[in-house]
Amino acid sequence: VQLQASGGGLVQAGDSLRLSCTASIQSFTTRAMAWFRQAPGKEREFVAAIGWNGAKTYETNLVKGRFTISRDNAKNTVYLQMNNLEPEDTAVYSCAAARFAQIGVTPDTYVYWGPGTQVTVSS
Repeated sequence: VQLQASGGGLVQAGDSLRLSCTASIQSFTTRAMAWFRQAPGKEREFVAAIGWNGAKTYETNLVKGRFTISRDNAKNTVYLQMNNLEPEDTAVYSCAAARFAQIGVTPDTYVYWGPGTQVTVSS
């Protein structure tokens, strides 16, 4: 079982990044997927989630209108397009795979986690 996130980096406020997470897990196409983030000294927080077929998505209000989650089941990959980044978005971003198809916003919905990718936004 492996979830490998990539695409992080150091950018300036207002820039964009696209994170990718490729999952080597069974039944990827039947699982909801999500992105969480954790900033230094803060608890892990939910960012966005997507249902098994991509028809249903949900983003936290902090990123709604700026971030978009999507997935390509043919590639076992989930994406997070991040636009108009702010310094407050600085964190390690991790992807997670749920046990089932339904979206959840709490960590206990998700059973597989990747190590994350660092996103740093300078002002």
